[in-house]
Amino acid sequence: MRLPPALLAALLVIPVVVPRAVSADPVAPPAPAVRDFGNGPERNEVAADVPQQAEALKAAQTEQPGTLSHDRGYPRRTRLPVPPANPADASIKLGLVPHHGIAPRLNDLQQRGDRVSAQVIGRSYGGRDLYLVTVTAPESAAEAREQERIRERIENDPAAAARDRKLVKRYKAPVFVNANIHGNEWEGTDAALRVIEELATSKDPGIAALLARTRLYFNITANPDGRVNGARQNGAGFDLNRDFVTVSQPEARAMRQIMIDAQPVTMIDLHGYVNGTLIEPTTPPHGANYEYDLFIQNTYANGLGMESAVNGLGYTPEKDGVYPAQIPFRDSDEGWDDWPPIFTPQYAPFHGAVAAHTVEIPLRVNGSDYTQLPVEELRRRSAINTDVAAAAIRATYAFVRDRHDRLIADQIEVFRRGSAGEPSRAVPLGIVPGFGPEDVYNTTFPRAYVITGRRSEAAAARLVDHLIANDVRVERARHAFRADGRTYPAGSYVVDMRQPKRGLANVMLEAGADISPRVDAMYDISGWSHGLLWGAGVDGVSSLRVQADPVKAAAPTGSVPRTAGALALKVADAKDVLALNDLLAQGTAVTWADGAAIVPASARPAARAVADRYGVAFTAAGTAAGAPLSPVRIAAATSADELFTLRELGFAVTPVSTAVLNAGYDWSGTDVLFVSSGLSYAALNPAARAALDAFLATGGVITRGGTGAAFNAAAGLLTATAVAGRGDANGVVRVLSTGGQVGGQVGGQVGGGSPDHSFVYSPRWFTGLGPEVTVEQSYAAEGPLVSGHWRPNADGTGGQDAARGHPAVVSGRDERGAAVVLFGTEPMFRNHPKGLFPQVARALYWASSVTGAAVTR
Repeated sequence: MRLPPALLAALLVIPVVVPRAVSADPVAPPAPAVRDFGNGPERNEVAADVPQQAEALKAAQTEQPGTLSHDRGYPRRTRLPVPPANPADASIKLGLVPHHGIAPRLNDLQQRGDRVSAQVIGRSYGGRDLYLVTVTAPESAAEAREQERIRERIENDPAAAARDRKLVKRYKAPVFVNANIHGNEWEGTDAALRVIEELATSKDPGIAALLARTRLYFNITANPDGRVNGARQNGAGFDLNRDFVTVSQPEARAMRQIMIDAQPVTMIDLHGYVNGTLIEPTTPPHGANYEYDLFIQNTYANGLGMESAVNGLGYTPEKDGVYPAQIPFRDSDEGWDDWPPIFTPQYAPFHGAVAAHTVEIPLRVNGSDYTQLPVEELRRRSAINTDVAAAAIRATYAFVRDRHDRLIADQIEVFRRGSAGEPSRAVPLGIVPGFGPEDVYNTTFPRAYVITGRRSEAAAARLVDHLIANDVRVERARHAFRADGRTYPAGSYVVDMRQPKRGLANVMLEAGADISPRVDAMYDISGWSHGLLWGAGVDGVSSLRVQADPVKAAAPTGSVPRTAGALALKVADAKDVLALNDLLAQGTAVTWADGAAIVPASARPAARAVADRYGVAFTAAGTAAGAPLSPVRIAAATSADELFTLRELGFAVTPVSTAVLNAGYDWSGTDVLFVSSGLSYAALNPAARAALDAFLATGGVITRGGTGAAFNAAAGLLTATAVAGRGDANGVVRVLSTGGQVGGQVGGQVGGGSPDHSFVYSPRWFTGLGPEVTVEQSYAAEGPLVSGHWRPNADGTGGQDAARGHPAVVSGRDERGAAVVLFGTEPMFRNHPKGLFPQVARALYWASSVTGAAVTR
């Protein structure tokens, strides 16, 4: 189940199921049963409890998912390795298949017939195998290659594919079933295994005919870490159903590769728990980069079919506690939208899925129910949930069977419109019952995007490689060229928007839209932009005349000047942070000055090595002067995404919390304390508070959000009052970075060189600044929201207008000597805004480098 934005409950704006006027009132369960918010807010206030897992982090950063082989026939009887039995697997209590029981089941099914093929497509963050099962009628190697040629033709030459009347008859429609992406929403896995066995062993001629015209792909458990541990998140603490288009986790990379390789026409994502069963399509706002006229017709039709199948099981509120299924598009006004592309069914359409659904099975078995209900009741509920999920799968393959030709034709049309560069189409009102003006969302596609390294060559390279990994086509200019009155140098990257997956290119690179006026509440984030937040220079252009060549990977960006003397590494990108932390770990003598690391001439060989390894560019340093810099040792009371990001950047991080400090914490190995979740100064016992106060006489502090602001006030650090915006406000904002001297303190260590945009989630700004405080970054006077959703509270406070011109990030030295930085923005949110990571690193380096220095008042 998706979780609502943080603090919505406190603001009394939790999205709820509200009947739409266009339909008769459905039979509805009591309000508490409609939506379960028991898992808490998405941006939590509990410190991340993720172990170091250095090897797991390394694997998560480097391991590539397996791909579907297109030159082998079916079946492919791969013997899956069987993991050791784990009696602590959380699935067992529910009477479900534990992770260690999946491989034996699949090995057996592969031997029982000629329809089932299984493979390992990667490993989870915690090192557990990810299984993909393909169910189809037998194919020779030649037949499999023909299917691949048709798939490629649909994507690469959709206009010709549309003219080929025999193509859809020869092509096996791909269907993708994704299960258990939230680890403690278990039953989709068991339903998938049940349906696979049914398909493998059925003697029904109808099933044989189905498998002759389709391939069904099952991701058996997208989150084995969470399945085993009974947790929503994976082993790194990430909600995988928030990770698409960022793709920070290995499980998300595996799912992405399935969608690229299989190119499904239809997909369903099996979740829990909403009673009655919730089946997408969704409420407004609808993603503006889809070919929504095609999508809504197919998705609504399949939704109705799944509803009929689920209700047809015969479960009732009176007998079983199961309410009739609900379809948000039909039954609700808002609060369950398909606006952000971070969810699996909202990402899949960019790879050709013309019907995609979240399905929320009905009876809760996680959270407090898992720990408090009798085992017999839990197993009764899980059995019903498995039946419901299996019914949704069967209804989906029946839908694809019955609409086979149209689904393939519609996928071809999606890619044809992109390749032809057609404008975004306004969906006709009434295209399906209830589709009204409130459902119409469109965007404007530029002719192309130009990506340059004017901000950071390393950032441009990372963005290009990310686009390519998402199957977006990128070219590199042979010569300098002009577009929209601007000259771009040779080597600039070009994303020609006349390409089949232009919707995915645009959803990542465009600025987005401020949708605050159109809906009161959103389900999750409402703004994102790789173009504005990833640190590269990205321009949309209206015309394109350039000689360019396709690229499979970005060009190298590392360099060291030939001139003698000290070298400077400006910390302008995450790769710069990695390189600097590598140098520090080697024991290289480094100094810190004005947001840059100074490396002595004697360390030139080490500089060359990291320049090549990370693609960073050194420049000649005017001076070797600066504060000595050592590896920064961080004690962090943070959320899981922040902890992951800090470690990904190469910092040594020890998770802490109120409980950890109260139990007695040795501060001798800490340089900087990072506070954003799970630490209350007021809740510390006297000994813990005394130890922390002693640390603050020499150490640094970085804070973020409400917990960080409360810590700053309670600990008496900087003179600054944090003002909270509306709790569910989020998106991309314009900012102005500043610096200089205030009250004798040297500023500009964090804001200088930052992008012109930042990201906020439950934003804050600062007033009542003392003389020791430097404004590092402020919200712009215009806007400041570029894309996202930021309304004022009911009493008129907390809106974006109230934030205009106010400080968003401040720094200073408190009277004890602590170097402090306060963030009112979200520079590491879900590992996404890559271009903001250097802000955090600069804050850490500065706070560490001035530790113990005298304070001037």
